[in-house]
Amino acid sequence: MSAATKTQIIAVLGSLVLLLLVIDLVRRRRLKEEYSVLWVITAVALLVLAAWLDLLRWLTEAIGGVAPSSTIFFFALLFVFCMLLHFSVRVSALERRLTALVQEIGIMAVRSPDADAKVPVEPAKAEEPAEQP
Repeated sequence: MSAATKTQIIAVLGSLVLLLLVIDLVRRRRLKEEYSVLWVITAVALLVLAAWLDLLRWLTEAIGGVAPSSTIFFFALLFVFCMLLHFSVRVSALERRLTALVQEIGIMAVRSPDADAKVPVEPAKAEEPAEQP
């Protein structure tokens, strides 16, 4: 068995493990369905590239890569950058929503009839240290 065949077998098995892991995470509701589609597509793409070496070689030549493994790393890095950008956008949107909700709660607390008991309108003053005798 050649080294390329061993590498191909490991790549196919790794892709299958990733696919099964994603399916299990969705089944146990640890991964939302909207993200599972992206991960399933990624696992299937890796499986196709691992099983169909001619396609991988063609892609390597098309992008000007040196070796098929560099092509896989290139697309993996591209995938990671896309995921980071996506999650940065999501976190930014959630941060804006959280700020708006906190402001809305503050306004509601000030407008309520018993606002004095719940939330002080004036900022709290720092306690002064007790005087020494």
